[in-house]
Amino acid sequence: MSKAVRVAADIPPIRHPDAPGAALRWRRAVGVLLLLSLLATIAWLAGTAPLSRALEPLPRPTLLLLSAEGQPIARRGAYKEAPVRVEALPDHVPGAFVAIEDRRFYGHLGIDPRAIARAAYCNLRAGRVVEGGSTITQQLAKTSFLSPDRRFKRKFQEMVLAFWLEAWLTKDEILSRYLSSIYFGDGTYGLRAAARHYFDREPDEPTVAQAAMLAGLVKAPSRLAPTHDLAAARRRARTVVSAMAETGWIDAATAARVRPASLDLGRRDLPTGTYFADWVARQAEDAFDADYGEVRVRTTLEADLQLLAVRAINGAPLGRAQAAIVAMRRDGRVVAMVGGRSYKASPFNRATQAKRQPGSAFKLFVYLTALREGYTPERRVEDSQITIDGWTPRNHDGRYRGEITLREAFARSSNAASVRLSEKVGRRDVIRSARDLGVESPLEPHPSLALGTSGVTLLELTAAYAAAASGAFPVRPHGLPRARAPERGWRERLLRRGGRLDRDDVWEPMLDLLWSVTREGTGRAAALPVPTFGKTGTTQDSRDALFVGFAGDLVVGVWVGNDDNSPLPGVTGGGVPARLWRDFMRPALATEPGIEGPRPPARRTEDGGLGRAIDRIEDLFGSAAR
Repeated sequence: MSKAVRVAADIPPIRHPDAPGAALRWRRAVGVLLLLSLLATIAWLAGTAPLSRALEPLPRPTLLLLSAEGQPIARRGAYKEAPVRVEALPDHVPGAFVAIEDRRFYGHLGIDPRAIARAAYCNLRAGRVVEGGSTITQQLAKTSFLSPDRRFKRKFQEMVLAFWLEAWLTKDEILSRYLSSIYFGDGTYGLRAAARHYFDREPDEPTVAQAAMLAGLVKAPSRLAPTHDLAAARRRARTVVSAMAETGWIDAATAARVRPASLDLGRRDLPTGTYFADWVARQAEDAFDADYGEVRVRTTLEADLQLLAVRAINGAPLGRAQAAIVAMRRDGRVVAMVGGRSYKASPFNRATQAKRQPGSAFKLFVYLTALREGYTPERRVEDSQITIDGWTPRNHDGRYRGEITLREAFARSSNAASVRLSEKVGRRDVIRSARDLGVESPLEPHPSLALGTSGVTLLELTAAYAAAASGAFPVRPHGLPRARAPERGWRERLLRRGGRLDRDDVWEPMLDLLWSVTREGTGRAAALPVPTFGKTGTTQDSRDALFVGFAGDLVVGVWVGNDDNSPLPGVTGGGVPARLWRDFMRPALATEPGIEGPRPPARRTEDGGLGRAIDRIEDLFGSAAR
């Protein structure tokens, strides 16, 4: 053997870094790193996560909406009462939850490896998630701090939070927070709220059967809620009773004596949504902070008037068409609202959400602008064909009467005269008048603006007529009582624009025009025994038909149409809507005798009585209501 070979044979073997000793050191380093991360996370949670979150009220409290008379009309939002303390409850109440949800609760440190292994085995056999292994501590961590998704990241966070909760709270404190915040179905959170909701009892009063039913809801609260499926809730409660006996919370004799629990609802069953409730709830939610229990909110809705509105729509000959009605006081308090023929069939509110063309009901703003510019009801305007940019508006009855007064043009709802007047006073000023009276929807300054071709809601249009009724603008429709602003003069407030007064006689002439519609014009079907003011509206091909008007202290808007915007042959604002309006107003005004509204002013006439009488006869027998 050569010398070189002998030297090479004496070289010691090279040690590779993947030897068992290096691998062990690597695993130790990773373990230490994970432990430090866990400790750092727990330390961070200790300084930032609020331990009392599970005990806090819901961000938005339950709203119990009341009518103006104090009658409950709707309930909205989730329900949570004040927290409970486990040590103040009889043993069988917390025992029911521990027995069915986490029977080793008092022995583990936040997670239960046995429960996790059992759940994994069951899920593998079923090929889907059929069982969970979360402890009560983990459930509290999830409901208080995490989202409900099932990702691995969330599960890891849940376990870390469970260790943290176990480190900072006693077992009874954890269980108290869990029972105070868990969901029990029917929008109810926490044991106190659930006991009151389902059994009209305090949390320390439920029987074994009732406690078992409540504990059984936690698995699937929406599906097992006894108000939804009492039989399923009772079957689940029997499973809980058996678990309580197996774990020693009750003895076998007690378990054998348990009979199925019956419901005794502690809260009156109310609708969660109505057309009015949906609209006013947003105002109410912004007005109240988080709180336990139910926040009772008095609204402006008047129950008797709401019933009359529903009856009026149900009794109207609508065929397949939809209808909506809004009634308010002259200061904007909404006292009745129906947004369609059936809330159950369609909760879409056609009074507040639908923007439909108002047709000739928009002429209020055209003629108000003219009065602001110095016109009078006796001022004459040409009722003859006019063409603007290739567009020629047509009068509904196909007749043109030549030179007529503004009063007659408004009463007859002359399209040609109204467009001509809009061009004279300026479309921008017409839009300004609409804005002054509270219309916020987009308005396009097209030549057809005067005929109401820009969509608005029935609510804002009715509020604009409330401004005309009160002589004050803008009138803001509202569903919650509020302090009234000091009244200035009616005329001042109606006329004020840009800090100055235009004229001091605009309000009464506007009333004159609105009165003429129901006395001698297209709205005669709406006339009442008391002074009645209003305006009809019919859009092209009768796709929308409206009547908006006021009498006494009530301002009411009525709309009739199809949701798909298809025509309503033969339907005009002076027909079904005007009669529906009258059918509501007659009994409504009878409920408040002695309340006086605006009165028509004394008229000045410039044309001969014979000519006017002839025109009236022609109007009665030859003109279609519009």
